[in-house]
Amino acid sequence: MKIALMDSGIGLLAATAAVRRLRPDADLVLSLDPDGMPWGPRTPEDLTRRALDVAEAAAARRPDALIVGCNTASVHALPALRARLEPGIPVIGTVPAIKPAAAGGGPFAIWATPATTGSAYQRGLIADFADGVPVTEVPCWGLAEAIEHADEAAIETAVAAAAALTPAEVTTVVLGCTHYELVAERIRAAVQRPGAAPLVLHGSA
Repeated sequence: MKIALMDSGIGLLAATAAVRRLRPDADLVLSLDPDGMPWGPRTPEDLTRRALDVAEAAAARRPDALIVGCNTASVHALPALRARLEPGIPVIGTVPAIKPAAAGGGPFAIWATPATTGSAYQRGLIADFADGVPVTEVPCWGLAEAIEHADEAAIETAVAAAAALTPAEVTTVVLGCTHYELVAERIRAAVQRPGAAPLVLHGSA
C-alpha cells in the first residue's frame, strides 16, 4: 500500500510517525509547501489553492489514499480536495480532537492556528461533540511558524502567550495543529498547574 500525506511544513512529521507506527509496511509519500508555509494565517481561498497544488503533487505518485496532515487545511479545504481527487483517491482529513477531549467531561482548551480558531468548522465540532462541556478556543499566534523555523525564543513566547489565555481550571488541551505536537511537552509544562492532576493532551495525529 502507498499512503500520501500532505501539509505545509514539518507539522506533517507527527502524522507521518503515527501512520508509520500503524502501517510499517506502507510506502509513504510526503508532499509539502515550504514556500507557502505556514498555512494558518492565509485566507481560506489562498490556503485551498495551495492545498490543491500540494495534493495534486501527491496524487501524481498514485497513492492508495491521501491524508491531509493539517487541521487548518482540513477545516477549510477538505471539500475541495475531495471533489478534486475522490473517488479515485480517498482523502482523509485531520481535525482538532474535540470528540475525545469532550468525552473526558472536564473543561478543555483548543490550541489552534488563528485560521482554525473560531472557524465555522471548529465551532461545528464543538456543537456536535462538546455540548455542555466548558471549551476555550485559544489562538496560538506565531507558534506554528516558530516551530517550523526552530526559533526557540519565538516558541517560548508563543507558548507562554497561549498558556496565559488558557483558564486555570482546564484539565485537557487539544493540540489543534500538527506542528504543536512537536512541542507537546513544552505546552504541558506551560499549562500544568501545581498540585493538579496531570494535564491530558489530545493531538490529531
